[in-house]
Amino acid sequence: MDKPLQNSPLAERMRPLALDQFVGQEKILLRAGLKKSILEDKIGSMILWGPPGVGKTTLANIVARETKRDFLQYSAVTSGIKQVREVMQQAEAIFRQTGNSTILFVDEIHRFNKAQQDAFLPFVERGEIILIGATTENPSFEIITPLLSRLQIFRLEQLTEEDIGQILKNALDSSTGYNGQYPQNQEVISFIISRSGGDGRRALMMMEIVIRELGDNQADQEKLEQIFSSTSFWYDKRGDQHFNLISALHKSLRNSDHQASLYWLARMLTAGEDPLYIARRMVRFASEDVGLADPQALQVAMAAKDSVHFLGMPEGNLALAQAAVYLATAPKSNALYFAYKKIEKDLKKGKAFPPPLHICNAPTSLMKKEGYGKGYQYAHNLKEKVANMECLPSQLSGTVYYQPGPMGFEKSIAARIDYWQRMKDGLHKEQDDQ
Repeated sequence: MDKPLQNSPLAERMRPLALDQFVGQEKILLRAGLKKSILEDKIGSMILWGPPGVGKTTLANIVARETKRDFLQYSAVTSGIKQVREVMQQAEAIFRQTGNSTILFVDEIHRFNKAQQDAFLPFVERGEIILIGATTENPSFEIITPLLSRLQIFRLEQLTEEDIGQILKNALDSSTGYNGQYPQNQEVISFIISRSGGDGRRALMMMEIVIRELGDNQADQEKLEQIFSSTSFWYDKRGDQHFNLISALHKSLRNSDHQASLYWLARMLTAGEDPLYIARRMVRFASEDVGLADPQALQVAMAAKDSVHFLGMPEGNLALAQAAVYLATAPKSNALYFAYKKIEKDLKKGKAFPPPLHICNAPTSLMKKEGYGKGYQYAHNLKEKVANMECLPSQLSGTVYYQPGPMGFEKSIAARIDYWQRMKDGLHKEQDDQ
C-alpha cells in the first residue's frame, strides 16, 4: 500500500502502517491473540465490528503489509457483488496453482444483502479466500448464519481518552503530521478529546481544522467553541446504537437513576431519534415498570407524548425530560406486568373458559331459561357493596394473578384488596351460618 501524499487529509496521512504504530484495541490484539496471528501470518476469516474511526480499515491495511498473501480491498458501497465474485474466482485459480489463500477485505460488508453474502460462502469454506469484513452493524443481524459460523468476530470499542490523546500527539510530532511545528496545547487536545466521541478519524479532522483556522493561536477557547458549535454523534436509528441507547434509557428509568435517564434521553434526541418513539417507550414503561405503584405515571407519560405532538421539536424535549425524571423517581412495580403475562400463559395452555352464567346477560327468554344471569347480585344494592359471587371461570376459582407490591400506591391497592376480601369472607360466613 502506497504511503499517502503530504496533501492528503491528516487522518489518511496518520493511518498506522504497522502494528507498533497502532493505538488502542488492546483487548482484541493481545487478549484475543489477533496481533500474534497477524505477525505470524496465520489469520483466518474474520469480521471487524465497531463504531466509525476505531481502526477497522487500518487493521486490514496492516494485515496487507504484514501478510505474504495477495491482498485485495473493496467497499460494499462502491463495489458490486459481481465485481467481487470475479475476484473470488481469480483467488480460486491462485489457490489451485499455489495453495495460497487470497485475503479479501470488504468494507461495509453489511451493505451486501443476504443473497449476495451467499457468494462468499464456498470460497471461505474451501480456504480459497480469507475474508475480512468491516462493519458498524451487529453481525448477528447483518451477516448470514452460515457465513457467520465460519468467521471469527472481533469487536472493536470506542477509543479511550488516552488513545485519542496519543493519536493527536502523534499527529503533532510525526513527520507525516505537523512535525513539531505547533505546540502540544493540552487545553486544545482536551477540547478535541471531549468532542471526538471516541472516533480517531474525527479527532484528527478536528485537529486539522484547528491548525488551519487558528494556527499558533490554538488556545482561543471562544473560537474553538465557535468552530465546533455543533457536535454530531455516531447514531443509526435502525441499528445497534438505536437499540443500545433505548435499552440504556429504559434500564436507567427502571433503576430509578434520573441523572442517567436524562443523559440517555438527551443523547438520543440530539442524535435525531424520533421523539415519538421515545414517548411510546415511556408510555409502555409507565405501565410495565411503574404500574399501579403510581397510576399517575401513565398520565404523565401520555401528557409528554401529547406535548411533543402539540409543540413539536425542539420545544417538546423538556416535556420528555419532565416525564423521564418523573418515571425514574416514581415507585416501581412490575406486578401488573407479571399478572398479565401469567394470564397469557394460561390462555396459551388452552385455559380459555366461558364465564360463569350468573355474570352473563340474559336479553332473551331462552337465555333466562338456560340460566343466564341466574343468581347475579347487583353490588350497588347490597349493604357492603360487594357480593360473595365467583366471577372467574369455575376451573380457575381461587387463582391469583395480580399481587400488589409494597411500593407506592400499590400499598393502598393491597389494603383495598384486603378490605374487599374481608367483606366477601364475612358474607360467606353469614351464608354458612344460615
